[in-house]
Amino acid sequence: MRVHLQRDIEKLKRRLLALGTEVEDDVRLAVRALAERNEALARQVLEREEQTNTMEVDVEEDCLKILALHQPVAGDLRQIIAAMKIDRDLERIGDLAAHIAERSLALSAMPALNIPFRLDEMGAKVQAMLKKALDAFTRLDAAAAYEVCALDGEINDIKRHTFRQVREVVMEAPVLFDALMQVMHIARHLERIADHATNIAEDLIYLVEGRIVRHTPEVATPPAPEE
Repeated sequence: MRVHLQRDIEKLKRRLLALGTEVEDDVRLAVRALAERNEALARQVLEREEQTNTMEVDVEEDCLKILALHQPVAGDLRQIIAAMKIDRDLERIGDLAAHIAERSLALSAMPALNIPFRLDEMGAKVQAMLKKALDAFTRLDAAAAYEVCALDGEINDIKRHTFRQVREVVMEAPVLFDALMQVMHIARHLERIADHATNIAEDLIYLVEGRIVRHTPEVATPPAPEE
């Protein structure tokens, strides 16, 4: 019975990692489409969304089957709980990548904004966070997961800076309102992707350490080693 449980858990991990790779590609393409004003890339992201949703459902069904058939406990149960939560976060990241692609298409139809918004920097940092979170999950690396949590504040700072810029520019040039709203929405979507990457990192910490760090101010700090 134990052998069958471990086999099913390994299959679940492979499917979850495949979903993670798919979602990581979605974000990469969406950010690139935005930077290059590339409508073809943006539409490619939208076309991939259905595949991502199908993969998310498959992972959830695997989790439910394992719970029903094996009734796992202790560490095995933590793995299934963490997988279900990470699965949901990955699905939401895929949705947000599609939202960014939609906003990118809208911006592509408008004159270019020659304003130094930090969306490219934000997109690069968000991609790095997501990659680090998924790599940490692959290696069960709690230390890397704590590093992901520590990066979330940087993304929040850039989003706040972008919102301030939008408010200032819209006061000076109301004619740019529609385009500026797209910029603000994209910054919010990127910030939400970072939040979900942080959730994945927090779930990995729970999986490895059995420690719930959500809503904890010291989340970015691993526990001190015992002497």
